[in-house]
Amino acid sequence: MLFPRQANGSIITEAGRAIGSSLIGQPFRDPKYFWPRPSATTPVPYNAAASSGSNLGPTNPALMIAVRERVAVLRAADPENTAPVPVDLVTASASGLDPDISPAAAYYQVRRVARARGVPEKGIRALVGRYTEGRQFGGLGESRVNVLQLNLALNRLP
Repeated sequence: MLFPRQANGSIITEAGRAIGSSLIGQPFRDPKYFWPRPSATTPVPYNAAASSGSNLGPTNPALMIAVRERVAVLRAADPENTAPVPVDLVTASASGLDPDISPAAAYYQVRRVARARGVPEKGIRALVGRYTEGRQFGGLGESRVNVLQLNLALNRLP
């Protein structure tokens, strides 16, 4: 009764149809969308029934290889972007299901998304700003952007 939205999975609906959860990441790989953090769940990415981290430490060769491969994918998708790749675009969260990315990770992707959609970067940048949420209760955690909600907003652009 106190948290009905959360108790029902924080499902986001459009036109009466469930399209995702605001609490569980979704796979997006089309260049016209913002991409989420990598998922650590296998074999199905973002599988809430298999929530877990990768358990790979920062010096683990497998993690280093995965990060290099993820950086290469991001660079190939936007070769003109020479900015440092934000760490949350190449590493999974502790649960492997994180629906949010940092504002830096969202802004890093603005050029690619704008180019793929044929719209000015300024408008996409403003959209990221509108969908950036601050710290919880004014001081807990970090600012974040919910990838599904941001991508749905992109779909509503004229």
